[in-house]
Amino acid sequence: MTNSKTIYQLKITLRDIRPPIWRRVQVESSTTLSQLHLIIQAAIGWYNCHLHSFSIQGIEYGNPEPNYGLELRDEKKVQLGSVVKQEKSKFSYTYDFGDSWEHSILVEKILPKEPKVSYPLCLKAKRACPPEDCGGAWGYMEFLEAMQNPTHPEHENFQEWIGGSFNSEMCDLQEINQRLANFETLSQQYF
Repeated sequence: MTNSKTIYQLKITLRDIRPPIWRRVQVESSTTLSQLHLIIQAAIGWYNCHLHSFSIQGIEYGNPEPNYGLELRDEKKVQLGSVVKQEKSKFSYTYDFGDSWEHSILVEKILPKEPKVSYPLCLKAKRACPPEDCGGAWGYMEFLEAMQNPTHPEHENFQEWIGGSFNSEMCDLQEINQRLANFETLSQQYF
């Protein structure tokens, strides 16, 4: 059941962070991996400032960058439904090879497309996106510790860097879906 009228419900979870940060999104099976990259960026809250890759059944996909020595299959030429064909399939997405934000992606369901629904769509979201360039999962945990403790030696530096306070529990589903509603504009800028 993988055609243009098929929807994949994906649960995207950041690895190595407790409590977990995750998003449940629905995308068309015809979504290319390059489009899925932008959907993840919008759903999680990243800014698309770094390199990324997908690892699906031992094959690496991304934006081939010969200058960086990355041997990746071209994500623009691969549709999600052609490489992930069944429910409960898992694959991974890495964003920012320096900070190494690892995401686990689970295909929760494969559903028929609803005629009056605009895709992509985020159904549920838990916890705020970590700030870009905070050092990956381990750096983020240190960041949270400093932000939550006014006597921490790095508290003021992190507050200044982030531009004020940071609520790790805050996640605005409506804002995520507004970003996803602009998906066509995002993907035109990217291609």
